[in-house]
Amino acid sequence: MKVLISDKMDPRCVEILEKTPGVEVDLKTDLSADQLEAIIGDYAALIVRSSTQVTESVLRAGRQLKVVGRAGIGVDNIDMDAATRGGIIVMNTPGGNSVSAAEFSFAMLMSMARNIPQAAAALKAGRWERSKFTGVELTGKTLGVVGLGKVGREVALRAAACKMRVLGYDLIMLSEEVALSCGAQMSSLEEIYAQADFISVHIPLTPQTRHMLSDQQFARCKKGVYLINCACGGIIDEAALVRALDAEQVAGAAFDVFEEEPPTSDVLTGHDKVICTPHLGASTTEAQASVALQIAEQVGDVLQDRVIRNAVNVPSVEPDVYQKIRPFLKLAENMGRILVQLGEGQLERITVEYHGDVTVYPTAPLTAAVLKGIMEAFSEEVVNFVNAPFFAQERGIHVDELRSSDHADFASLITVIYQTSQGKRVLGGTLFGKSEARLVRLDEYHFDAVPERHMLFYVNNDIPGIIGRIGTLMGTHKVNIGQMSCGRHKMGGRALSILNVDSEITDAVLEEVAAQDNITWVKKVNL
Repeated sequence: MKVLISDKMDPRCVEILEKTPGVEVDLKTDLSADQLEAIIGDYAALIVRSSTQVTESVLRAGRQLKVVGRAGIGVDNIDMDAATRGGIIVMNTPGGNSVSAAEFSFAMLMSMARNIPQAAAALKAGRWERSKFTGVELTGKTLGVVGLGKVGREVALRAAACKMRVLGYDLIMLSEEVALSCGAQMSSLEEIYAQADFISVHIPLTPQTRHMLSDQQFARCKKGVYLINCACGGIIDEAALVRALDAEQVAGAAFDVFEEEPPTSDVLTGHDKVICTPHLGASTTEAQASVALQIAEQVGDVLQDRVIRNAVNVPSVEPDVYQKIRPFLKLAENMGRILVQLGEGQLERITVEYHGDVTVYPTAPLTAAVLKGIMEAFSEEVVNFVNAPFFAQERGIHVDELRSSDHADFASLITVIYQTSQGKRVLGGTLFGKSEARLVRLDEYHFDAVPERHMLFYVNNDIPGIIGRIGTLMGTHKVNIGQMSCGRHKMGGRALSILNVDSEITDAVLEEVAAQDNITWVKKVNL
């Protein structure tokens, strides 16, 4: 397997990957878009920083690509939709440069408050202009931190240490305890706009967050507010910001990231009230080494079919947790494969219920495994844990996930409800011990069956002689029965039998079973 590193990286990134069995590494930087597209088809992994643009065309040309690794936090240079559809894992290194990014953001805040870059430039130009560069103190001022992720929380801690009042907002609901742990008070955006003397943004760039701060938001801000963006270009509307600066609604701005990099216009960067740097937030020796080492280890794990960490388009789990849920992942995937072969009609909704001890683990990967098992039957494209949820959504299939710590009849139980236009199938599965997969329920029937490669499911009227007759039929066709499980919901009603057989059951054998008296339903399953 070949790995391409297309941006400048700490040398230890190459060293770690070259120690991974079966991995060959190429370092080719400053490639044009056409050059990258021309060679990417030979690689199983691509590692980038912010310079390489991983477009839909590049991803489509990457026929062998399994993973794209971003040595850093932002992934706005990677076409996420195209990667997900192609089943390509995209991962970043969110913790590797958080301290460097936070320190830089706070340095920009302090520099802006005291006009340090402008004063330094004036002095170097031979001007002694003390009164022109009078600044403001931070003590007692209010800082609004938009985005309380790892970087945002580090910024909040530094602001609190400077005796600033910190208001925090995040795109997801955080507990008051989390906010207080970094010296922040959870607030709404409206409260931040109205009260903050400084606003620092630390959120990803998405269609929902692009130009999150524009003319309307600036108008609602406290007059004379200062803005800091060291996160992603495009979160703050640059044209609107210039208007707000000229109108003195915004007193100053500090930018390390831009909508276009490098900027082709100096309307913003040349403004007297703006200090700016060329995307230096993570540019420390420590951060560059940290993210390079981290992304090398993460990509190596994926190529060795081990754990997936810090993926942004597929659920991630830590290595110790992954080892514990691996048997559940296999069970969940097989349950999906079984249901798609037992169900009839157009699929409309999938509900996955988790009961008992399994709920202590992250269940999103397990739901993705169920969907992978199901969507393989519906897609001509390669289906994996990355794109299975995307394919389900694309086809309008509703997916629900329910969790309960109640144990019911088993220590852990996964139940999948497969709803179609013709009704529903309910399949339950569990583990015996730590790794032995078992099917324990199909609709109203309860039993103990092993999900193995070739299986026969049939329902019959609960009368004597049926099991013997089907056994004889299997023997006549030289189909060896390895195991058998039975279940019924009441005596004299109907019974379900599940046969584990050593070879695939042909359609002719299936038809012969279906033709037997008192057989009301029969299906074969291949895993």
